[in-house]
Amino acid sequence: MAVTLAIGTAAAAQTRYKPFVLGQKVSGSEAMTKVVSDTRAALAKNGFDVVGQYVPFHNTTIVCATYPEMLNAAGQARHGGFGAVERISITKVHSTWQVSYVNPDYLAVAYGLHPLPKTDAALKTALGAMKVFGSRRGLTRDELKPGNYHYALFMPYFNNVYRPRRFPNHAAALTTIRANLARHVAGTSFVYEVNVPGTPKPTTVIGFGIKSGKGGDHHILHIVDAHRYRGYAYLPYEMMVTGRRVIALRPRYRIAVNFPDTSMMGSHGFMNIMSAPGAIRKVIRQVVGRRG
Repeated sequence: MAVTLAIGTAAAAQTRYKPFVLGQKVSGSEAMTKVVSDTRAALAKNGFDVVGQYVPFHNTTIVCATYPEMLNAAGQARHGGFGAVERISITKVHSTWQVSYVNPDYLAVAYGLHPLPKTDAALKTALGAMKVFGSRRGLTRDELKPGNYHYALFMPYFNNVYRPRRFPNHAAALTTIRANLARHVAGTSFVYEVNVPGTPKPTTVIGFGIKSGKGGDHHILHIVDAHRYRGYAYLPYEMMVTGRRVIALRPRYRIAVNFPDTSMMGSHGFMNIMSAPGAIRKVIRQVVGRRG
């Protein structure tokens, strides 16, 4: 028994995780609205609550949904709210629609959540699972988990969150953020708002898109993600109101953990988006109403 357990633990430690799952391919002759509608219906049928969607750029829709297991896990982990919402992308690549989603196994390890087997099974039933992608070799649990994963020396870790502003209370923070997203401040668009249960302080995670600029959805993805299968389920961005404090994942961490094989140099390397992390932080400051 002890030997079996040891072997199982060792095998789990060596499992390699990749960030995205290609659920299915759909004929490009189908209208995007039809593919999105079918995707939403399949999610709802399998226990997901669709909380938002948006079109970040041409021929791409992002659908966001919660699942009970994800919400429960998010409420039990430090900064777990960043993993409370599943992201699904529907995008046309070479005349075929790709329906892809964030790999819940990868997300759980990277964000320090409890395992998400029910979420994984429900996604596979709803959307399929043709291929896991986003990294050639994948990352082991020890390479990916919080406190370990960072792209390079001096790059941020998961828990090195950005803290743009503190408000008098939770409600005041939400009021300001909602109003600024409704006004599309800094080219933003509101995508979803979800309350995370079981946290010591009231916690709300808010998803938003960035339409243009150096931190814009199109600018980043069309440089770092020029692969056969598209990881557009990287979108949207999140900020989280925990108590009266607003926090967000550091953009350099968030980009890198979703695209871990990206080189530093080259036409699709990080050097081409050097200004993006600062631009994203600037957008977040404007959305929370911080001056300067």
